[in-house]
Amino acid sequence: MKKYKVTLTADERHALQALVTKGKAAAKKLMHARILLKADAAAEGPAWTDDQIAEAVAVNRRTIEHVRQRFVEQGLEAALVRKKQDRPSRERKLDGAGAARLITLACSKPPLGRAAWTLRLLADRLVELQIVASISTETVRQVLKKTNSSRGCESNGAFRRRPMPSSSVPWRTCWKSTTGLTMRSGPWSAWTKPASN
Repeated sequence: MKKYKVTLTADERHALQALVTKGKAAAKKLMHARILLKADAAAEGPAWTDDQIAEAVAVNRRTIEHVRQRFVEQGLEAALVRKKQDRPSRERKLDGAGAARLITLACSKPPLGRAAWTLRLLADRLVELQIVASISTETVRQVLKKTNSSRGCESNGAFRRRPMPSSSVPWRTCWKSTTGLTMRSGPWSAWTKPASN
């Protein structure tokens, strides 16, 4: 006996069959619908084993177990579409205020003896200022990349725009006289082949 037994109502079965037949949903949603239809242990369902479903739908058994569990515990819609996480798996190291402090720091004068801020220097300074307990140089790089920050630029502006080239550049024209030169009429190409002896 399966711990999470899928028994579809007639309406649920009809809705799943219509979804699979149309085939216009996300691939994962269609795959979960197929799993539920094959796992259906109601009188009208095939009640396939997880091994049979895994082979027919080309998924691993763990996915089938998750779909079964979500159907039993949370219902049809939860089994078809994975619920978005309430919180991200990893908390962001820098919130909006922390990112603003980083940008301000990156746009300030670098420490004495340094020509510019490095990612390592910025990460270390954020820890010194107790903005974060720890932070990687990669996180610092990603935050600065999102803001188009230019570390050590003369204007110290985080959003300094580069000048765009003018679209009305004057064209130079050059006229050479071709007097005395004659050109062969008719089709021709630059391709040549060695003359045969």
